[in-house]
Amino acid sequence: QVQLVESGGGLVQAGGSLRLSCVLSGRAFRLYSMGWFRQAPGKERELATVASWKGGVTYYADSVKGRFTISRDNAENTVHLQMNSLKPEDTAVYYCASGRIQSQLPVSPRDYDYWGQGTRVTVSS
Repeated sequence: QVQLVESGGGLVQAGGSLRLSCVLSGRAFRLYSMGWFRQAPGKERELATVASWKGGVTYYADSVKGRFTISRDNAENTVHLQMNSLKPEDTAVYYCASGRIQSQLPVSPRDYDYWGQGTRVTVSS
């Protein structure tokens, strides 16, 4: 049974930082690309960043580039999202997701087959 469990969300002031973590179980972590999506109230789910199963290959949406950093720890089956210089518009529920097998850099929700339950991030102005 594949599971993803996120942690690390919360309330932070604008300009602050948060670190999200997501632990994958039930499949070989090193073989799957991992992504972080977010969904703000009244908006569609959007991709924030992806870390490919191919080491060192990442993708960032323009809205988070330079502020967010994704990293993966294959030994701990964990993907982290370090979020710095947070803005009120970063407020959303953040979901981690595991890409389909052999998907090198999945950027569409359709490219993912397992999702976490989400963790809420609120950035106050």
